[in-house]
Amino acid sequence: MAVKKAIIMGAAGRDFHNFNTYFRDNSDYRVIAFTATQIPNIDGRKYPAQLAGSLYPQGIQIEAESELPRLIRENAVDEVFFSYSDVSNERVMHQGALVNSLGATFSLLGPRHTSLKARVPVIAVCAVRTGCGKSQTTRRIAELLKARGKRIVAVRHPMPYGDLLAQKVQRFAELADLKKHDCTIEEMEEYEPHIVSGSVVYAGVDYGAILAQAQEEADVILWDGGNNDLPFYQPDLHVVVVDPLRPGHEISYYPGEANLRMADVVVINKEVEANIADIQSVRNNIRRLNPQACIIDAASPIRLQDPDVVRDKRVLVVEDGPTLTHGEMAFGAGVMAAERYGARELVDPRPFLRGTLVETFAKYPGIGRLLPAMGYGEKQMRDLEATINASDCEAVIIGTPIDLRRIIRIDKPAVRVFYELQEIGEPTLKTAIDRLFD
Repeated sequence: MAVKKAIIMGAAGRDFHNFNTYFRDNSDYRVIAFTATQIPNIDGRKYPAQLAGSLYPQGIQIEAESELPRLIRENAVDEVFFSYSDVSNERVMHQGALVNSLGATFSLLGPRHTSLKARVPVIAVCAVRTGCGKSQTTRRIAELLKARGKRIVAVRHPMPYGDLLAQKVQRFAELADLKKHDCTIEEMEEYEPHIVSGSVVYAGVDYGAILAQAQEEADVILWDGGNNDLPFYQPDLHVVVVDPLRPGHEISYYPGEANLRMADVVVINKEVEANIADIQSVRNNIRRLNPQACIIDAASPIRLQDPDVVRDKRVLVVEDGPTLTHGEMAFGAGVMAAERYGARELVDPRPFLRGTLVETFAKYPGIGRLLPAMGYGEKQMRDLEATINASDCEAVIIGTPIDLRRIIRIDKPAVRVFYELQEIGEPTLKTAIDRLFD
């Protein structure tokens, strides 16, 4: 049988994992290229030969997604595999139509071919969109597991934005490891809260190699998902977070809807901020698509480090970057804190944008009067710092999961927003964990 020529569409995460688990040693396929989108500065690189395996002694080129039609035509590609997350179902099918129109087959690999089996129990925390509240849900589950005396290792969804070979397996046990591995703001936002709470975190590129190490020091692996992607490890308990501030997204985004259908437990987060009709709409969709799932009601109440800093002030709100960009949220914890604690006005960052942030706002015009904490590398961090310091605000609200003041210099009064998951009534996450282990 002739070898099939394939392209993998991705964003430096699921694409590499799908290659490692399905294509690396599969002589039925020859992967011509990866294409890249969503994350800046990941195209133009190569997936290194040392990670690609013996079938790819030259490695595999990573091209911009805009090059997909040319790559299909020039290489007579047989099949294109869509391998990234948090995109609308409509957009997925537009990509499928494009691929089909060029003569190739459009495919989506499923968990049977890509999920790895661990020797220890795995609890996966996923979501239906970016920004639903996975991080605080993961922290809550870690707290409950530690109360049972379990050794926790969190394995975080990949964010390999640097040297792919150097990032094959990364282990984070103390804050100094963040600097050791030259982490971006996006990586620090996900790893630091685990480290501070005493959990070891693994991440990287090769999740088979990561699993081999992580399970040696864990009683339980806690899969901390990214975007709305599917878990890379077969879960013994699959927890999925949904967001009633974006009702309907739980059934209209890929692969978030697949997560919802697969879930053992669905957490409806942000119920304090959402209205009753939207909460009920989301609940009805859960029951329609996954009637066996355990539904947990929850909120993520916010608190501000020092309310006096923002009261009656003109404030610049800095929110989590991916939540505002491909997560499409119009606001986050920072805006809620500004409203709740009496800020006089939100300062529009757009007149003060510097460097790469100009491009970010051009690409995501719906961001509006908020500043995403973009930090995919040193230059973006410096552009973020320059934008904040150029703004004419009286105070800065930091709505990101980490204290940006540790990473960049802010020359104005600034305060952090904190938020943790709180279950409302019964059942709770403890109920679900007790069922797994008792």
